[in-house]
Amino acid sequence: MIDEKGQQMGVMPLGQALTLARERGLDLIEVAAKTVPPVCKIGDFGKFQYQKEKQSRGHKPHRVEIKGIRLGFNIAKHDIEMKALQAQKFLGKGDRVRVEIVLRGREKAFAHLAKEKLEEFKNYFKIPITVDQPVTRQPRGFYLMISKGK
Repeated sequence: MIDEKGQQMGVMPLGQALTLARERGLDLIEVAAKTVPPVCKIGDFGKFQYQKEKQSRGHKPHRVEIKGIRLGFNIAKHDIEMKALQAQKFLGKGDRVRVEIVLRGREKAFAHLAKEKLEEFKNYFKIPITVDQPVTRQPRGFYLMISKGK
């Protein structure tokens, strides 16, 4: 038995514990039912439920998202480095990154150069990466899916 201040009151019969809780205007809450004897606490049951719910809500794992990085056909070397740094931040948080290069008009005739730019993009990372999906053709250009390596 534990009182509302957190002080241990020792082992006592259920009837005596209920009377004590009623005298103080509080509830008798069973904290650990599987122990012998069960552990009970005097307190406000509504407050106890709120604390339990708040505690369970606080421990959500990070959902893996797919973040997008878009490169242009005529992108400069420094811009590729900056995009790689941004992708590295996403990977550091545990997200996956989809890197795509969009080709417009006459750029589609130089698809091999766009593919090379995506392959070159992988070399800018300072952390190990895993290629989940290799450079793949799509109607508007190419894309590559990467995640953090081990």
